[in-house]
Amino acid sequence: MIRDETLRPDTQRDNLTGILLMLGAMALFAVEDLFLKWAAAGLPLGQIILISGVLGVPVFVLMAWRTGRRILTKDALHPAVIARNIGEMIGTASFVAALAVVPLGTVAAVLQAMPLAVTMGAALVFGEKVGWRRWTAITVGFAGVLLVVQPGADGFRPEALLVLVTVAGMTIRDLASRAIPRHVTTAQVSAWGLMAVTVLGVGMLGITGGARGVTGPEALILLGAVIFGTSGYWAVTAATRTGEVAVVAPFRYARLVFSMALGVIFLAERPDTLTLLGAGLIVGSGLYAFARERARKRASHAG
Repeated sequence: MIRDETLRPDTQRDNLTGILLMLGAMALFAVEDLFLKWAAAGLPLGQIILISGVLGVPVFVLMAWRTGRRILTKDALHPAVIARNIGEMIGTASFVAALAVVPLGTVAAVLQAMPLAVTMGAALVFGEKVGWRRWTAITVGFAGVLLVVQPGADGFRPEALLVLVTVAGMTIRDLASRAIPRHVTTAQVSAWGLMAVTVLGVGMLGITGGARGVTGPEALILLGAVIFGTSGYWAVTAATRTGEVAVVAPFRYARLVFSMALGVIFLAERPDTLTLLGAGLIVGSGLYAFARERARKRASHAG
């Protein structure tokens, strides 16, 4: 890491801690994805989503309670919260469905386009200023997505489009989060989102049916997904609260490396050349967009 002599020692230390926390969070999320993929091989998707929600809600309810915040408040019906929950439901349903049928590395590669999608959405929805360089980065990033998905090629898998639905849902979620009143805590928002996901799981099972008893190994897999996912959430929150966001955020892309490695080791996946090239374009354009945003903010502060 290049040392910035203009930063105070405590700022440098905080940034290093934030980077390590972000890397840890991405590793934890990658392991969570692996567990969910294993679970999806034998359990109905609605059941996986329902169990994940039921196990996850108490964690964030407790976190809210420890800070003196209630879950059942009128803020839960704020339009931005409702929009966020809808995005959460769309993203969760399509994500678990994609994990069931799409290689883990492919899912991870396409998901890396989400920051670019959020930047584009912020420009279109909130009118945030996005210069031509970042628009170029967004275009290149989505060209990378096309290389990963490979529409029109012999190796095209239509189910890979589920990951694009996931990106759309999570983009809605993140954009709506910006409009949620500031006095609402992250724990409250997360609890409401997981409650919505729980309702989604019930609805999916009501439509498809097929729920069954969970075996011992399946219970351990689901428990592992919740533990790694919750730990990852804590780590990514701590990372953004410890280090400067512009410094630690680019390390989110490490999730792709971890996911591809897990896919190779545990699932015998072998990403082809186009997938690797597309992933490189997505990550490269995302990093460039982060760099441009950081430069823009520095110029704004200097002015």
